[in-house]
Amino acid sequence: MNNEEQFSKLRETLNKEGNWPKLYMFKFIIPAENKQIALVESKFSDEAVITQKQSFNGKYISITIKEVMLDADSIIAKYKEMDGIEGLMAF
Repeated sequence: MNNEEQFSKLRETLNKEGNWPKLYMFKFIIPAENKQIALVESKFSDEAVITQKQSFNGKYISITIKEVMLDADSIIAKYKEMDGIEGLMAF
């Protein structure tokens, strides 16, 4: 399945839930490098709630970001914006 198919399925699921705007939780895993972490966090507004958790061996950071999103397309746009960040895994 390619990215566009995944985004289409995500859009469909999000639109079924309705009630926009709503708080959405993004979850990412990224190598524990300050530059990469700052790059991820810079993509979100000052109102976003960001938490981090380091992996057991310290090589990776789990980043959870909660932000109010206006609609399904704004969530998908955010994932697409994150696409170029090296080593990023989104869940």
